[in-house]
Amino acid sequence: MHILIISTTERTGGAAIAASRLCTALNNHGAHAMMLVRDKQTDSMSVARVNVGKWAFIWERIRIWVANGFRMRGLWQTDLACAGGDITGTPEFQQADVIHLHWINQGFLSMDELKHILHSGKRVVWTLHDQWPVTGVCHYSATCEGYLTGCTKCPQLAGGLARRIFERKRRIYSSSHITFVGCSQWIARLAAQSPLTTGHRVTSIANALPQGVFAPTNQQSARLEHGLPLDVSLVLFSAFKVTDERKGFRFLAEALRKLHDTPVAMALVVVGRQAEAVIKQLSTSDFPFTIYPVSYVSDEHRMASLYAAADVFVSPSLQDNLPNTIAEAMSVGTPCVGFDVGGVPEMIDHEVNGYVARYCDADDLAAGIEYCLTNDLRSEAAAKAAHMFNEGRVARQYMEIYES
Repeated sequence: MHILIISTTERTGGAAIAASRLCTALNNHGAHAMMLVRDKQTDSMSVARVNVGKWAFIWERIRIWVANGFRMRGLWQTDLACAGGDITGTPEFQQADVIHLHWINQGFLSMDELKHILHSGKRVVWTLHDQWPVTGVCHYSATCEGYLTGCTKCPQLAGGLARRIFERKRRIYSSSHITFVGCSQWIARLAAQSPLTTGHRVTSIANALPQGVFAPTNQQSARLEHGLPLDVSLVLFSAFKVTDERKGFRFLAEALRKLHDTPVAMALVVVGRQAEAVIKQLSTSDFPFTIYPVSYVSDEHRMASLYAAADVFVSPSLQDNLPNTIAEAMSVGTPCVGFDVGGVPEMIDHEVNGYVARYCDADDLAAGIEYCLTNDLRSEAAAKAAHMFNEGRVARQYMEIYES
């Protein structure tokens, strides 16, 4: 059986990383999987590239910008799929038995091409890394429930575009059969409520992790590797872009300020793009702890070592599905603290292998950090991750879907 995994990028962003890891897991467990992307970032022989010009991405942003009255609102929170490339004519597509869609936005695949894929006669699986496949145009609906009734009044995109795209998706989906797979049970439940999934199968499977990379290791050795202090408790925060409001760093900063009188000696490690800018901003305030900034880390082995160096990993995301960062941290034995949002409560068992804080509550986030620093949760965190994100288990679950 030949499986073709479709993703806008090979390694940029959590969805692409998850798709790439699944491709590897499938190949390691008896399947024949290829990945087809717009942006190829490694020399892997199992990844092929489709040439799609930047005009598709630019044209889509212009249309969103114009629809919203030349304001930036919704520019990055929505996608129209109004232009893109051709993948159905590639040899990789022609040879595939199963087409497995992942995150396909920002000018990669258009609605026309999506129609060609779904009407090609090939079996189609679509992993939901966000809500876009089951809404009109948004990646996360937040408190809006418009997608339940056709996206007639979109808070993120003006001009009725959301409703028209929703209806077009309905027409395209209705004459095909799709198996939607949520990375979390949370997003699968949301998808099942959308009229767009009527008549289609909806299930959930967690993301796979390369266990040869993310596994418990010696904490002191990890700290020495990165030049981090040995005599304090380290709180770790990591995001592709630290200043992304959706990642909630401001809540972490506020929570740590509340812990300035704690008897536990602490320091903060911040990993990601624009980490230096955030550190500079905090250093001008009354921030009570030493901060160690680390630029964005693409190397998985180095990132695994940074997780291992920490005593607790904090993910105060305001919107998230099944964060790779929490899965990776738990896999090396580092307990995690996160808000009660998305699939986070499925990953963290409250006060067993981490702490699930009340949504947007800096006081409870602080309580969670203190709890994880004063209780030994490392073995429990590693055990939960070893089961939930086991690459062999995930590969077998997907193979059962492909074969069905």
